[in-house]
Amino acid sequence: MKVMKFGGTSVGSPERIKNVASLVTKSGEQTFVVLSAMSGTTNSLVEISDYLYRKNPESANELINALEKKYVKHVEELFSTEEYKQKTLQFISEEFDYLRSFTKDLFTSYEEKSIVAQGEVLSTNMMVNYMSECGTNATLLSALDFMRTDKNAEPDPHYIKEKLNAILSEEKGRQVYITQGFICRNAYGEVDNLQRGGSDYTASLVGAAIGADEIQIWTDIDGMHNNDPRVVEKTEAVRQLNFEEAAELAYFGAKILHPTCVQPAKYAGIPVRLKNTMDPDAEGTIIDNVIVRGKIKAVAAKDNIIAIKIKSSRMLLATGFLRKVFEIFESYQTPIDMIATSEVGVSMSIDNDDHLNEIVDELKKYGTVTVDTNMCIVCVVGDLDWSNVGFETLATDAMKNIPVRMISYGGSNYNISFLIKESDKKQALQNLSNVLF
Repeated sequence: MKVMKFGGTSVGSPERIKNVASLVTKSGEQTFVVLSAMSGTTNSLVEISDYLYRKNPESANELINALEKKYVKHVEELFSTEEYKQKTLQFISEEFDYLRSFTKDLFTSYEEKSIVAQGEVLSTNMMVNYMSECGTNATLLSALDFMRTDKNAEPDPHYIKEKLNAILSEEKGRQVYITQGFICRNAYGEVDNLQRGGSDYTASLVGAAIGADEIQIWTDIDGMHNNDPRVVEKTEAVRQLNFEEAAELAYFGAKILHPTCVQPAKYAGIPVRLKNTMDPDAEGTIIDNVIVRGKIKAVAAKDNIIAIKIKSSRMLLATGFLRKVFEIFESYQTPIDMIATSEVGVSMSIDNDDHLNEIVDELKKYGTVTVDTNMCIVCVVGDLDWSNVGFETLATDAMKNIPVRMISYGGSNYNISFLIKESDKKQALQNLSNVLF
Protein backbone atom coordinates (compact mmCIF):
# COMPACT_ATOMS: atom_id res chain seq x y z
CA MET A 1 0.00 0.00 0.00
CA LYS A 2 1.20 3.53 -0.72
CA VAL A 3 0.42 6.70 1.21
CA MET A 4 -0.51 9.86 -0.74
CA LYS A 5 -0.67 13.22 1.01
CA PHE A 6 -2.28 16.26 -0.62
CA GLY A 7 -1.85 19.80 0.68
CA GLY A 8 -4.34 22.64 0.86
CA THR A 9 -3.76 23.99 -2.65
CA SER A 10 -4.11 20.48 -4.09
CA VAL A 11 -7.69 20.30 -2.71
CA GLY A 12 -8.35 24.05 -2.91
CA SER A 13 -11.33 23.90 -5.28
CA PRO A 14 -13.92 21.38 -6.60
CA GLU A 15 -11.85 21.02 -9.77
CA ARG A 16 -8.72 20.25 -7.74
CA ILE A 17 -10.61 17.71 -5.60
CA LYS A 18 -11.70 15.91 -8.78
CA ASN A 19 -8.11 15.95 -9.99
CA VAL A 20 -6.85 14.45 -6.71
CA ALA A 21 -9.51 11.72 -6.81
CA SER A 22 -8.36 10.85 -10.34
CA LEU A 23 -4.71 10.69 -9.25
CA VAL A 24 -5.55 8.44 -6.31
CA THR A 25 -7.49 5.89 -8.37
CA LYS A 26 -5.34 6.03 -11.50
CA SER A 27 -2.99 3.19 -10.55
CA GLY A 28 -5.71 0.92 -9.17
CA GLU A 29 -3.51 0.18 -6.15
CA GLN A 30 -4.75 0.13 -2.58
CA THR A 31 -4.02 3.63 -1.27
CA PHE A 32 -4.03 5.53 2.03
CA VAL A 33 -4.81 9.23 1.46
CA VAL A 34 -3.94 12.04 3.90
CA LEU A 35 -5.61 15.41 3.23
CA SER A 36 -5.01 18.94 4.48
CA ALA A 37 -7.80 21.50 4.82
CA MET A 38 -8.84 23.32 1.63
CA SER A 39 -6.54 26.31 1.10
CA GLY A 40 -7.69 29.37 3.05
CA THR A 41 -9.94 27.40 5.42
CA THR A 42 -7.49 27.10 8.32
CA ASN A 43 -6.75 30.84 8.17
CA SER A 44 -10.49 31.56 8.35
CA LEU A 45 -10.91 29.21 11.32
CA VAL A 46 -7.98 30.85 13.13
CA GLU A 47 -9.57 34.27 12.51
CA ILE A 48 -12.90 33.01 13.86
CA SER A 49 -11.09 31.78 16.97
CA ASP A 50 -9.39 35.16 17.33
CA TYR A 51 -12.76 36.94 17.41
CA LEU A 52 -14.06 34.46 19.99
CA TYR A 53 -11.00 35.03 22.18
CA ARG A 54 -11.84 38.75 22.04
CA LYS A 55 -15.46 38.02 23.02
CA ASN A 56 -16.81 39.21 19.67
CA PRO A 57 -19.30 36.47 18.65
CA GLU A 58 -21.03 38.72 16.10
CA SER A 59 -17.92 39.03 13.92
CA ALA A 60 -17.14 35.32 14.43
CA ASN A 61 -20.64 34.41 13.19
CA GLU A 62 -20.20 36.62 10.13
CA LEU A 63 -17.05 34.72 9.19
CA ILE A 64 -18.71 31.36 9.90
CA ASN A 65 -21.64 32.27 7.62
CA ALA A 66 -19.30 33.43 4.84
CA LEU A 67 -17.24 30.23 5.07
CA GLU A 68 -20.40 28.10 5.02
CA LYS A 69 -21.62 29.82 1.82
CA LYS A 70 -18.25 29.07 0.24
CA TYR A 71 -18.53 25.37 1.08
CA VAL A 72 -22.15 25.13 -0.08
CA LYS A 73 -21.00 26.54 -3.43
CA HIS A 74 -18.19 23.97 -3.55
CA VAL A 75 -20.70 21.16 -2.94
CA GLU A 76 -22.96 22.40 -5.76
CA GLU A 77 -20.01 22.32 -8.17
CA LEU A 78 -18.45 19.07 -6.96
CA PHE A 79 -21.33 16.59 -6.93
CA SER A 80 -23.44 15.49 -9.89
CA THR A 81 -26.03 13.31 -8.11
CA GLU A 82 -28.71 14.64 -5.81
CA GLU A 83 -28.08 11.84 -3.29
CA TYR A 84 -24.47 12.77 -2.57
CA LYS A 85 -25.13 16.48 -2.91
CA GLN A 86 -27.80 16.37 -0.19
CA LYS A 87 -25.73 14.01 1.98
CA THR A 88 -22.77 16.41 1.88
CA LEU A 89 -24.91 19.54 2.36
CA GLN A 90 -26.41 17.91 5.47
CA PHE A 91 -22.90 17.27 6.80
CA ILE A 92 -21.82 20.87 5.99
CA SER A 93 -24.87 22.23 7.84
CA GLU A 94 -24.07 20.16 10.95
CA GLU A 95 -20.40 21.18 10.83
CA PHE A 96 -21.16 24.89 10.75
CA ASP A 97 -23.80 24.55 13.47
CA TYR A 98 -21.03 22.97 15.51
CA LEU A 99 -18.77 25.98 14.82
CA ARG A 100 -21.58 28.36 15.85
CA SER A 101 -21.94 26.53 19.18
CA PHE A 102 -18.56 27.98 20.22
CA THR A 103 -19.95 31.53 20.06
CA LYS A 104 -22.12 30.87 23.12
CA ASP A 105 -19.66 29.55 25.69
CA LEU A 106 -16.33 30.29 27.35
CA PHE A 107 -13.52 30.15 24.78
CA THR A 108 -10.05 28.72 25.54
CA SER A 109 -7.11 27.24 23.63
CA TYR A 110 -8.83 23.83 23.85
CA GLU A 111 -11.84 25.13 21.93
CA GLU A 112 -9.57 26.83 19.41
CA LYS A 113 -7.85 23.54 18.56
CA SER A 114 -11.26 21.91 18.09
CA ILE A 115 -12.31 24.71 15.71
CA VAL A 116 -9.07 24.66 13.68
CA ALA A 117 -9.37 20.86 13.29
CA GLN A 118 -12.62 21.25 11.34
CA GLY A 119 -10.82 22.29 8.15
CA GLU A 120 -9.43 18.79 7.68
CA VAL A 121 -12.74 17.24 8.77
CA LEU A 122 -14.53 19.20 6.02
CA SER A 123 -12.07 18.35 3.22
CA THR A 124 -11.91 14.62 4.00
CA ASN A 125 -15.70 14.22 4.20
CA MET A 126 -16.14 15.98 0.87
CA MET A 127 -13.44 13.80 -0.70
CA VAL A 128 -14.79 10.47 0.54
CA ASN A 129 -18.32 11.39 -0.57
CA TYR A 130 -17.09 12.44 -4.01
CA MET A 131 -15.03 9.26 -4.47
CA SER A 132 -17.98 7.14 -3.33
CA GLU A 133 -20.20 8.95 -5.85
CA CYS A 134 -17.65 8.04 -8.54
CA GLY A 135 -17.91 4.36 -7.59
CA THR A 136 -14.63 4.06 -5.64
CA ASN A 137 -14.65 1.75 -2.62
CA ALA A 138 -13.43 4.47 -0.22
CA THR A 139 -13.80 4.91 3.52
CA LEU A 140 -13.02 7.70 5.96
CA LEU A 141 -10.89 6.96 9.03
CA SER A 142 -10.90 9.72 11.64
CA ALA A 143 -7.35 10.70 12.61
CA LEU A 144 -8.68 11.37 16.11
CA ASP A 145 -9.21 7.60 16.50
CA PHE A 146 -5.53 6.66 16.07
CA MET A 147 -3.24 9.71 15.84
CA ARG A 148 -1.98 10.64 19.33
CA THR A 149 0.85 12.54 20.97
CA ASP A 150 2.48 11.74 24.31
CA LYS A 151 2.98 13.97 27.36
CA ASN A 152 5.92 15.66 25.63
CA ALA A 153 3.67 16.59 22.67
CA GLU A 154 5.60 14.16 20.45
CA PRO A 155 3.81 11.51 18.33
CA ASP A 156 3.31 8.15 20.06
CA PRO A 157 4.34 5.69 17.28
CA HIS A 158 3.47 2.51 19.20
CA TYR A 159 -0.07 3.72 19.95
CA ILE A 160 -0.54 4.95 16.36
CA LYS A 161 0.63 1.64 14.88
CA GLU A 162 -1.50 -0.50 17.19
CA LYS A 163 -4.70 1.55 16.79
CA LEU A 164 -4.40 2.16 13.05
CA ASN A 165 -3.70 -1.47 12.16
CA ALA A 166 -6.63 -2.58 14.32
CA ILE A 167 -8.90 -0.15 12.44
CA LEU A 168 -7.56 -1.31 9.05
CA SER A 169 -8.20 -4.96 9.94
CA GLU A 170 -11.87 -4.04 10.46
CA GLU A 171 -11.98 -2.21 7.12
CA LYS A 172 -10.29 -4.83 4.95
CA GLY A 173 -10.77 -4.81 1.19
CA ARG A 174 -11.19 -1.08 0.66
CA GLN A 175 -9.47 0.48 -2.33
CA VAL A 176 -8.95 3.88 -0.69
CA TYR A 177 -8.58 4.91 2.96
CA ILE A 178 -8.83 8.63 3.69
CA THR A 179 -7.82 10.48 6.85
CA GLN A 180 -7.11 13.99 8.10
CA GLY A 181 -3.61 15.39 8.26
CA PHE A 182 -2.33 17.64 11.05
CA ILE A 183 -4.97 16.85 13.69
CA CYS A 184 -4.62 14.38 16.54
CA ARG A 185 -5.42 13.85 20.20
CA ASN A 186 -2.96 14.59 22.97
CA ALA A 187 -2.02 12.31 25.87
CA TYR A 188 -5.14 13.48 27.75
CA GLY A 189 -7.56 12.69 24.93
CA GLU A 190 -8.08 16.34 23.91
CA VAL A 191 -8.20 17.48 20.28
CA ASP A 192 -4.76 18.77 19.36
CA ASN A 193 -2.42 19.00 16.37
CA LEU A 194 1.01 17.78 15.33
CA GLN A 195 2.40 21.33 15.03
CA ARG A 196 5.64 20.80 13.11
CA GLY A 197 5.20 19.48 9.60
CA GLY A 198 1.43 19.17 9.86
CA SER A 199 -0.09 16.86 7.25
CA ASP A 200 3.32 15.75 5.96
CA TYR A 201 4.07 14.48 9.45
CA THR A 202 0.76 12.58 9.50
CA ALA A 203 1.61 10.92 6.17
CA SER A 204 5.04 9.88 7.41
CA LEU A 205 3.65 8.50 10.68
CA VAL A 206 0.90 6.60 8.85
CA GLY A 207 3.38 5.19 6.33
CA ALA A 208 5.66 3.97 9.11
CA ALA A 209 2.72 2.49 11.06
CA ILE A 210 1.35 0.44 8.15
CA GLY A 211 4.70 -0.39 6.53
CA ALA A 212 3.84 1.42 3.29
CA ASP A 213 5.77 0.77 0.08
CA GLU A 214 6.14 4.52 -0.52
CA ILE A 215 4.96 7.83 0.94
CA GLN A 216 4.07 10.47 -1.65
CA ILE A 217 3.87 14.16 -0.72
CA TRP A 218 1.89 15.99 -3.43
CA THR A 219 2.32 19.78 -3.66
CA ASP A 220 2.27 22.43 -6.38
CA ILE A 221 6.01 22.23 -7.24
CA ASP A 222 8.01 19.56 -9.06
CA GLY A 223 9.98 18.17 -6.11
CA MET A 224 12.77 19.84 -4.17
CA HIS A 225 14.87 22.16 -6.35
CA ASN A 226 18.63 22.58 -6.33
CA ASN A 227 18.20 26.26 -5.43
CA ASP A 228 15.43 28.70 -4.53
CA PRO A 229 13.34 29.19 -7.72
CA ARG A 230 11.94 32.43 -6.29
CA VAL A 231 15.43 33.95 -6.27
CA VAL A 232 17.53 32.08 -8.83
CA GLU A 233 16.73 31.49 -12.50
CA LYS A 234 16.78 28.07 -14.17
CA THR A 235 16.71 25.87 -11.07
CA GLU A 236 16.07 22.15 -11.49
CA ALA A 237 14.36 19.51 -9.38
CA VAL A 238 16.74 17.23 -7.51
CA ARG A 239 15.82 13.66 -8.44
CA GLN A 240 17.25 11.91 -5.36
CA LEU A 241 18.11 12.98 -1.83
CA ASN A 242 19.27 11.09 1.22
CA PHE A 243 17.04 11.63 4.27
CA GLU A 244 19.84 13.57 5.97
CA GLU A 245 20.28 15.83 2.94
CA ALA A 246 16.53 16.47 2.73
CA ALA A 247 16.39 17.36 6.44
CA GLU A 248 19.28 19.82 6.05
CA LEU A 249 17.62 21.51 3.07
CA ALA A 250 14.24 21.64 4.80
CA TYR A 251 15.70 23.14 7.97
CA PHE A 252 17.66 25.76 6.07
CA GLY A 253 14.86 27.09 3.94
CA ALA A 254 13.41 24.60 1.43
CA LYS A 255 9.74 25.29 2.22
CA ILE A 256 8.41 22.20 0.43
CA LEU A 257 9.16 19.98 3.43
CA HIS A 258 9.46 20.33 7.21
CA PRO A 259 12.71 18.85 8.61
CA THR A 260 11.05 16.65 11.25
CA CYS A 261 8.23 15.23 9.16
CA VAL A 262 10.29 12.60 7.31
CA GLN A 263 11.93 11.15 10.44
CA PRO A 264 9.36 8.32 10.93
CA ALA A 265 9.80 7.30 7.28
CA LYS A 266 13.59 7.43 7.62
CA TYR A 267 13.61 5.13 10.65
CA ALA A 268 11.16 2.74 8.96
CA GLY A 269 13.23 2.73 5.74
CA ILE A 270 10.27 3.87 3.62
CA PRO A 271 11.07 6.16 0.66
CA VAL A 272 9.31 9.53 0.44
CA ARG A 273 8.53 10.93 -3.00
CA LEU A 274 7.72 14.60 -3.61
CA LYS A 275 5.27 15.01 -6.52
CA ASN A 276 3.50 17.86 -8.34
CA THR A 277 -0.31 17.77 -8.65
CA MET A 278 -0.09 20.24 -11.56
CA ASP A 279 2.31 17.92 -13.43
CA PRO A 280 1.65 14.39 -12.12
CA ASP A 281 3.81 12.70 -14.75
CA ALA A 282 6.93 14.59 -13.63
CA GLU A 283 9.40 12.37 -11.79
CA GLY A 284 9.62 14.57 -8.68
CA THR A 285 12.16 13.95 -5.90
CA ILE A 286 12.73 10.62 -4.15
CA ILE A 287 14.06 10.77 -0.58
CA ASP A 288 15.52 7.56 0.79
CA ASN A 289 18.46 6.11 2.74
CA VAL A 290 20.68 5.83 -0.35
CA ILE A 291 23.84 7.98 -0.29
CA VAL A 292 25.14 9.13 -3.69
CA ARG A 293 28.87 9.67 -3.23
CA GLY A 294 30.78 12.58 -4.65
CA LYS A 295 27.87 14.87 -5.53
CA ILE A 296 26.65 18.25 -4.32
CA LYS A 297 22.84 18.25 -4.54
CA ALA A 298 21.35 21.62 -3.67
CA VAL A 299 21.53 25.03 -2.01
CA ALA A 300 19.02 26.61 0.40
CA ALA A 301 18.81 29.82 2.42
CA LYS A 302 17.24 30.80 5.73
CA ASP A 303 16.38 34.46 6.43
CA ASN A 304 15.83 36.50 9.60
CA ILE A 305 18.96 35.23 11.32
CA ILE A 306 20.65 37.01 14.23
CA ALA A 307 24.38 36.57 14.93
CA ILE A 308 25.60 36.91 18.51
CA LYS A 309 29.29 37.05 19.41
CA ILE A 310 30.65 36.93 22.96
CA LYS A 311 34.33 37.72 23.46
CA SER A 312 36.14 37.19 26.73
CA SER A 313 39.78 36.76 27.72
CA ARG A 314 38.46 34.72 30.65
CA MET A 315 37.37 32.10 28.14
CA LEU A 316 41.00 31.10 27.47
CA LEU A 317 41.43 27.57 28.91
CA ALA A 318 38.32 28.10 31.07
CA THR A 319 36.33 24.91 31.56
CA GLY A 320 32.58 25.39 31.78
CA PHE A 321 32.46 28.60 29.72
CA LEU A 322 30.53 27.11 26.78
CA ARG A 323 28.21 25.27 29.15
CA LYS A 324 27.25 28.56 30.82
CA VAL A 325 26.64 30.18 27.42
CA PHE A 326 24.48 27.31 26.16
CA GLU A 327 22.48 27.20 29.40
CA ILE A 328 21.40 30.81 28.79
CA PHE A 329 19.95 29.91 25.39
CA GLU A 330 18.36 26.79 26.86
CA SER A 331 16.70 28.74 29.68
CA TYR A 332 14.96 30.93 27.08
CA GLN A 333 14.16 27.92 24.83
CA THR A 334 16.03 29.50 21.93
CA PRO A 335 17.79 26.99 19.64
CA ILE A 336 21.15 27.79 18.06
CA ASP A 337 21.57 27.31 14.28
CA MET A 338 25.33 27.76 13.76
CA ILE A 339 28.30 28.05 16.06
CA ALA A 340 31.99 28.94 15.66
CA THR A 341 34.58 29.18 18.44
CA SER A 342 38.07 30.62 18.92
CA GLU A 343 40.42 30.82 21.91
CA VAL A 344 38.78 33.99 23.20
CA GLY A 345 35.30 34.04 21.77
CA VAL A 346 32.27 32.22 20.44
CA SER A 347 29.81 33.23 17.70
CA MET A 348 26.32 31.78 17.39
CA SER A 349 23.29 32.36 15.21
CA ILE A 350 19.61 32.15 16.16
CA ASP A 351 16.37 32.60 14.20
CA ASN A 352 14.12 33.60 17.10
CA ASP A 353 14.42 37.08 18.63
CA ASP A 354 11.62 36.71 21.21
CA HIS A 355 14.10 36.78 24.11
CA LEU A 356 17.04 38.45 22.41
CA ASN A 357 17.38 41.31 24.93
CA GLU A 358 17.26 38.96 27.92
CA ILE A 359 19.82 36.60 26.32
CA VAL A 360 22.20 39.47 25.56
CA ASP A 361 21.87 40.82 29.13
CA GLU A 362 22.73 37.38 30.56
CA LEU A 363 25.68 36.90 28.18
CA LYS A 364 27.17 40.24 29.24
CA LYS A 365 28.03 38.63 32.59
CA TYR A 366 30.70 36.60 30.80
CA GLY A 367 32.15 38.93 28.18
CA THR A 368 31.68 41.61 25.52
CA VAL A 369 28.63 40.93 23.38
CA THR A 370 27.94 42.12 19.82
CA VAL A 371 24.77 41.45 17.81
CA ASP A 372 24.28 41.47 14.02
CA THR A 373 20.72 41.41 12.66
CA ASN A 374 19.22 40.97 9.17
CA MET A 375 21.51 38.03 8.48
CA CYS A 376 20.96 34.94 6.34
CA ILE A 377 22.28 31.36 6.42
CA VAL A 378 23.12 29.86 3.03
CA CYS A 379 23.77 26.12 3.10
CA VAL A 380 25.23 23.82 0.48
CA VAL A 381 24.03 20.22 0.78
CA GLY A 382 25.40 16.98 -0.63
CA ASP A 383 28.16 14.46 0.03
CA LEU A 384 30.43 16.85 1.94
CA ASP A 385 32.42 14.28 3.87
CA TRP A 386 35.85 15.72 4.74
CA SER A 387 37.56 12.99 2.72
CA ASN A 388 36.10 14.48 -0.49
CA VAL A 389 39.07 16.73 -1.22
CA GLY A 390 38.13 20.08 -2.75
CA PHE A 391 34.36 19.97 -2.27
CA GLU A 392 34.36 22.66 0.40
CA THR A 393 36.69 24.73 -1.80
CA LEU A 394 34.09 24.76 -4.59
CA ALA A 395 31.58 26.31 -2.21
CA THR A 396 33.99 28.84 -0.74
CA ASP A 397 35.21 29.85 -4.21
CA ALA A 398 31.62 30.65 -5.20
CA MET A 399 31.39 32.93 -2.15
CA LYS A 400 34.69 34.74 -2.73
CA ASN A 401 33.02 38.10 -3.53
CA ILE A 402 30.47 37.87 -0.68
CA PRO A 403 31.33 39.09 2.86
CA VAL A 404 30.97 36.02 5.10
CA ARG A 405 30.32 36.51 8.83
CA MET A 406 30.68 32.86 9.82
CA ILE A 407 31.25 29.40 8.27
CA SER A 408 30.08 26.05 9.66
CA TYR A 409 31.70 22.90 8.27
CA GLY A 410 32.32 19.49 9.79
CA GLY A 411 29.32 19.28 12.07
CA SER A 412 27.55 17.25 9.40
CA ASN A 413 28.76 15.13 6.48
CA TYR A 414 26.11 16.72 4.29
CA ASN A 415 26.32 20.46 4.82
CA ILE A 416 28.53 23.53 4.70
CA SER A 417 26.87 26.76 5.81
CA PHE A 418 27.70 30.44 5.38
CA LEU A 419 26.31 33.29 7.47
CA ILE A 420 25.97 36.43 5.34
CA LYS A 421 23.91 39.63 5.16
CA GLU A 422 20.37 39.20 3.84
CA SER A 423 21.13 41.87 1.24
CA ASP A 424 23.80 39.55 -0.25
CA LYS A 425 21.55 36.48 -0.41
CA LYS A 426 20.46 36.72 -4.05
CA GLN A 427 24.02 37.17 -5.30
CA ALA A 428 25.30 34.34 -3.11
CA LEU A 429 22.63 31.88 -4.30
CA GLN A 430 23.25 32.80 -7.93
CA ASN A 431 27.03 32.47 -7.54
CA LEU A 432 26.64 29.04 -5.94
CA SER A 433 24.34 27.88 -8.75
CA ASN A 434 26.79 29.09 -11.39
CA VAL A 435 29.75 27.31 -9.79
CA LEU A 436 28.14 24.12 -8.42
CA PHE A 437 25.51 23.30 -11.04
